[in-house]
Amino acid sequence: MNRPKGYVVVPHKHLPQSREVLNTQEVLFVRSGKIRADFYTENNDYHSSALLLPHDVILLAAGGHGFEMLEDSELIEVKQGPYNEKTDKLHFQ
Repeated sequence: MNRPKGYVVVPHKHLPQSREVLNTQEVLFVRSGKIRADFYTENNDYHSSALLLPHDVILLAAGGHGFEMLEDSELIEVKQGPYNEKTDKLHFQ
């Protein structure tokens, strides 16, 4: 968020909500390095690639993805949960 001096966020809290999550989405924040991101269709077919550099942010919302670190890289990964490492991923070539 970018807010001017004096802007006020009224105190609040988020109420419990029941949510059904069908697909895991994740956001990556690139802190340093250089990364090639490869994107795949829902059928696991290669679609395209992109170069990620420091301060880039990417939302992975659908399809498949893979990464190659082209330099030593530092990332922050945020996934919505719940997340089960054993049952949430399908690896493919």
